[in-house]
Amino acid sequence: MNKSPLLFSGNSNPALTDEIAKRLKVHVGKALVSKFKNEETRIEIGENVRGADVFVVQSICKSTTGNGVNDALMEMLLMVDALRRASAERITAVIPYYGYAKQDKKSKGREPISAKVVANLLKVTGTKRIVTMDLHAAQIQGFFDMPVDNLMAMPTLCNYLKKEGLSDDRIVVVSPDAGGVHRAELYAKRLNASLAIVFKRRPEPDVSEVTDIVGDVSGKVAVIVDDMISTGGTLAKAAEAILAHGAAKVFTVASHGIFAGDAIDVLESSAIERVVVTNTVPFSGLETHPKFVQLSIAQTFADAIIRITTNRSVSELFNGDEMTNGAGGHVAPETIVTTS
Repeated sequence: MNKSPLLFSGNSNPALTDEIAKRLKVHVGKALVSKFKNEETRIEIGENVRGADVFVVQSICKSTTGNGVNDALMEMLLMVDALRRASAERITAVIPYYGYAKQDKKSKGREPISAKVVANLLKVTGTKRIVTMDLHAAQIQGFFDMPVDNLMAMPTLCNYLKKEGLSDDRIVVVSPDAGGVHRAELYAKRLNASLAIVFKRRPEPDVSEVTDIVGDVSGKVAVIVDDMISTGGTLAKAAEAILAHGAAKVFTVASHGIFAGDAIDVLESSAIERVVVTNTVPFSGLETHPKFVQLSIAQTFADAIIRITTNRSVSELFNGDEMTNGAGGHVAPETIVTTS
């Protein structure tokens, strides 16, 4: 298959879809994505997709207009079903943020494995391929009986840090928990920096307590790296502990800025100098929060889509020090997103 892609978007993150389309030099497909008066999701595809290579871009997250996570998921599922019934040749679900990813296992009896349920739903509706970014756990790819491209925000985030002079022996990369050590190692290698680990325990969901820090942070700028920022409590406590161990400043970078509950206020009042995320999840009112920086990840998804439609390797995007785009050249510098 080698044809121009068709892009469609749900309501969770249309700004990102528009930017991806702009970089691909295609238009976003016409589709009615709304609700009936009884609150059921309404989908109607507004153009011919017969035989087309279709990409549906939808983060499974809360939108800036107030639609919830489940609204985003249902929009995605019904759009895929509508496109399949309209005879699209291949439907790829582009899910910048894969919601329910933290529920990837049973931590106690009588709990669902929600990440697997979402995978089953996507398969049943007719999805043929998944493109996502920085899954909470890489093994979630095994929930799918179809190709899964798990892209990385690391090159974009590292490029930003380097431009800010945060690399080499000036910084120490910090993993906020034992589970994120591999991710932190990748960042440390790319930034030519040392590594430290925060050990913590969770007495209950969304509550954490720092127990120890392994690694030398004294006199350095600590850069905490994570896949997502949810309530912000873990990062705030980790920053306090790191500063208490002699760090000069604390920055944090993450692929997905969920910012659930009062996370923004928690982080604003924390000791963290700067919070850097990508636009996989929309962030409203960025200009009123100077501590926060949101980088565009659209180019990475555009490059991946080009490579999929031309049957080229997607993993090559992340081999070497610089990413390349579908035309074989260097990626345009990441941009800081401003939202209204």
